[in-house]
Amino acid sequence: MISSNDFRNGVTILVDGQLWTVVEFLHVKPGKGSAFVRTRLKNVKTGATVERTFRAGEKLERATVDNREMQMLYNDADGYHFMDNETFENITLQRDIIGDPADFLKDGMKIDVQMHDGAPIGASLPAHVELRVEQTEPGFKGDTAQGTTKPATLETGATVQVPLFVNEGDVIRIDTRDRRYIGRVQ
Repeated sequence: MISSNDFRNGVTILVDGQLWTVVEFLHVKPGKGSAFVRTRLKNVKTGATVERTFRAGEKLERATVDNREMQMLYNDADGYHFMDNETFENITLQRDIIGDPADFLKDGMKIDVQMHDGAPIGASLPAHVELRVEQTEPGFKGDTAQGTTKPATLETGATVQVPLFVNEGDVIRIDTRDRRYIGRVQ
């Protein structure tokens, strides 16, 4: 059990028989009346978000979520195949569990997979990945307009916007959370 006073971002709880993750929380102590906690919760299965208010000190059931480090083996029509680094057990995750960052997964990459009751409920990639540019238009000498970008296809097949000076074969660092170019790797 967990008290609503102990909510933190990322805490997973059971509400009405469903798994919810706390995305935002705010403790409110009005001038009149009792204190309460205003939250934004994300449904682990569907991804839907709702706002919900709990009384201060209200007890809720905390979900047991294990983080396991897994290594990606390959992907195919069935999904993304991973190996648990401790038990060497293989599991297959669908794209909806991983989310949009799945575009940046490549063979051998290690990620954290969240498990609840033996079933995967989520995955988190590293915040930054280094990938090779497979295809992009060449930059033109003297074209130095500030903030100008061009599309580039990476080795995983993902397309991101990069500055004009990035060429094919360059290894670049990408932020997996917002698909933003960070810099070239030397």
